[in-house]
Amino acid sequence: MMDYLKAFAVGGLLCLIGQLLIDKTKLTPARILVGYVVTGVILGGIGIYPALLEFAGAGASVPLTGFGNTLAKGVRNAVDEQGFLGIFTGGLKSTAGGITAAVFAGLLAGFLFKARDKS
Repeated sequence: MMDYLKAFAVGGLLCLIGQLLIDKTKLTPARILVGYVVTGVILGGIGIYPALLEFAGAGASVPLTGFGNTLAKGVRNAVDEQGFLGIFTGGLKSTAGGITAAVFAGLLAGFLFKARDKS
């Protein structure tokens, strides 16, 4: 039960920060999303994010910061295996499943719902 509470608290805190950024700043949602991914890359690159993952589980791995951490981890692993070329291939290899799921979900939504202009 404690694992669920920790995941909820950390995931909720990330959402709260995002909502505060939307409400209290002039940042666009797209910039906030990119900021979350970059934050995950930085925290993963310097080794802080794995400790957060161990503490919060899905509360830290599911949000966009988790995607950024996965990118950093993939690049780090690919550089260890392939050298310099891993910089270019590691991130995509490690996140291919998530990217594919997002593209497929977008395609499915495009087929199921009719686009229209805002009134």
